[in-house]
Amino acid sequence: MMYPSLINPFTFPPWLLRILELRIDVQLPQPDLERELDTLNRRLRQPGDILYDLPLLDIDLPGLVFRYREADGEHYIYVEDLQRQCLAGYTVFNRLIELNRRQDRYLRAPHSKYDPAYQRRGIASAIYRWWLDAGNCLLSGARQSPAAHALWQSLSQRYALIYVDLRDKTLSYLGPEVSNQTREELHTRMILAGKNWDTGRLVESTGMIMPFDLP
Repeated sequence: MMYPSLINPFTFPPWLLRILELRIDVQLPQPDLERELDTLNRRLRQPGDILYDLPLLDIDLPGLVFRYREADGEHYIYVEDLQRQCLAGYTVFNRLIELNRRQDRYLRAPHSKYDPAYQRRGIASAIYRWWLDAGNCLLSGARQSPAAHALWQSLSQRYALIYVDLRDKTLSYLGPEVSNQTREELHTRMILAGKNWDTGRLVESTGMIMPFDLP
């Protein structure tokens, strides 16, 4: 089940932040994913539930509807298959505990879970484009699946992508390209800039350190 987050990411002690940074991109076993999607689907259709009758987004993919909810600064998009009356999956734009308050105003990390029958159909790509076209920016997590990485590279053909180093709640600019070794490091992340954003605005808004500012 998915409920509004009650966790304040700015109250964790430094030692716990270091532990949580070591997360990896883990896929749920198929039976667990099916149970989760079934539970969410029932809640979406249950009058009185907080997920019931959520507003629809203007995303056009035949046979699918996209329902939206915001809770505690995180944004949830649930994708329903109208014909089968089931939940294809969902995408969440999460807050990250690694960010400081200033960065948290502008950056969210996407995380998606979809039934295999609905993967590779452009659903996550359509949702990410909706988010970016609305003028929002994305920050990658510490780990990405190969499919997620491929999606980011595909979106970089349309939206500006830069690499940054994130540690101790500080963003440092690495550039639009990095070496393979740098890209694989835990602290290396990607930012996809939304509509009307450029590197200068990202630097100013997030307090990002540029190379000439580094000691």
